[in-house]
Amino acid sequence: MRKDDCIFCKIANGEIPSKTIYEDEEFRVILDLGPATKGHALILPKEHFQNIYEIPQETAAKAMILAKKMATLITEKLHADGFNIVQNNNEVAGQTVFHFHMHLIPRYEGDGQNINWIPGEPTQEELEKIKDEITK
Repeated sequence: MRKDDCIFCKIANGEIPSKTIYEDEEFRVILDLGPATKGHALILPKEHFQNIYEIPQETAAKAMILAKKMATLITEKLHADGFNIVQNNNEVAGQTVFHFHMHLIPRYEGDGQNINWIPGEPTQEELEKIKDEITK
């Protein structure tokens, strides 16, 4: 199913031109128009899913397999030194287009990007409580 007012649905289905680097029946991979680094690409499913909570498991699995394939290709062709695969869900987590997508970000020594977080320092008791909340 597609969503008529979704820009990523339109791009994924070829209604809006893009710099496509891969396409199959279910996905289109395009170069990001506001790249973090050289070769930053997006994996877009052709069907509309708002985020990871809506995408079917089988489609999510295929997206990750495609991410591995594209990361390997981009690293090889552009001589990247490392790679980030980023997938944001909901506004608070940085999602700005509400169509499931994965960022493929090649990394280069000295590229100036910082995709990190400040590690917390929970106690063993806090970790135990969180584990219990999740598993019960």
